[in-house]
Amino acid sequence: MTSFQTRLRRCLLAAALGLLALPNSGCHMLVGMAHNSLLLSNFWFTTPLIPVSPYLSQKIEDEYWEEERYKRIPILDPVEGENAPLFCLDPPSPDEVMRAMPNNTSGGMAFLAETSRNNVRIIVEPMVDRLDDCRFYPMVGPARVHHCHYKCTVYFEEVKRSYWPVPFENRDQRQEVVYVDHDHLIRCGGPDSNSTSMEE
Repeated sequence: MTSFQTRLRRCLLAAALGLLALPNSGCHMLVGMAHNSLLLSNFWFTTPLIPVSPYLSQKIEDEYWEEERYKRIPILDPVEGENAPLFCLDPPSPDEVMRAMPNNTSGGMAFLAETSRNNVRIIVEPMVDRLDDCRFYPMVGPARVHHCHYKCTVYFEEVKRSYWPVPFENRDQRQEVVYVDHDHLIRCGGPDSNSTSMEE
């Protein structure tokens, strides 16, 4: 019966012979790829080509998408008229509601542990529509906050699948509640009508 050291020596010897025989086999694909990547990096004054996983690129795109569309606070121009109607006009979109939900579908492995949401139905209900008094904000000036809060109820069917080692599928009717805030600033057109100026 061979010992562990003997098996390790045989494996190392086989690996060394394989590495020695690879350049003599006529296959220069790996060497050619490395050579071309170094030439391109020297030409463009950058690092060699580095493969990036689609998961990382999609994650970066999602961060930029959320930063551009949902994480910025808009500053609107003043509304003309003393009794002009001010009410919330932009309810959250289905994309914003789904991104605000806990991401329970990520992290699984294909054909081993998959989680998906089917038959999604979203109900948006306005909760708060309030306008604060005019005050001074740095880098904005005199403005007031318009509070717009929404309650989003999401009904969906959660499906959990696994194909190995024991194939099974579980379907469950779920309900999640997400609260979305669309607060924004509205510039004040002028000084408050109730304010008085002191003359010297």
